[in-house]
Amino acid sequence: MSRESVHAFLTAHAPDISIIDTAESSATVAEAAAAHGVEPAQIAKTLGLWLGDEVILIVMSGSARIDNQKYRGHFGQKARMLNAEDIVEKTGHPVGGVCPFGLPQPLRVFADLSLQNYPVIIPAAGGVQCALKITPQRLVDLANAEWVDIAQ
Repeated sequence: MSRESVHAFLTAHAPDISIIDTAESSATVAEAAAAHGVEPAQIAKTLGLWLGDEVILIVMSGSARIDNQKYRGHFGQKARMLNAEDIVEKTGHPVGGVCPFGLPQPLRVFADLSLQNYPVIIPAAGGVQCALKITPQRLVDLANAEWVDIAQ
């Protein structure tokens, strides 16, 4: 899975988008911002959470944090993050390379409004040294995501 599955997804659904490979790691928001020469807020981080027994993905600005009160108000429960083992199992992507594309099975995806602060955002692309550039709305469209307001 990982980079190859994201490449296959893009080939099928968005052939105009290319994966950008970097020599340096982009596993953290700070590393990704440095690797791509942008502000950390322009990095689109993807978080895996449990919603009851269901796994969901939330994509948000790299500088944003989940607001627990907003999260509970929207989802009706406390935010519970997946551990590293569950992330790999459920997404096929390693921690630091998680994105809402090329997943082994469909997951519900939510995009926080914090992504709308930039015309182009940079999410990972299935590996710790690869990413892509995309508009926030295109990410939402391709991932069948729903906009939410859950960031601080």
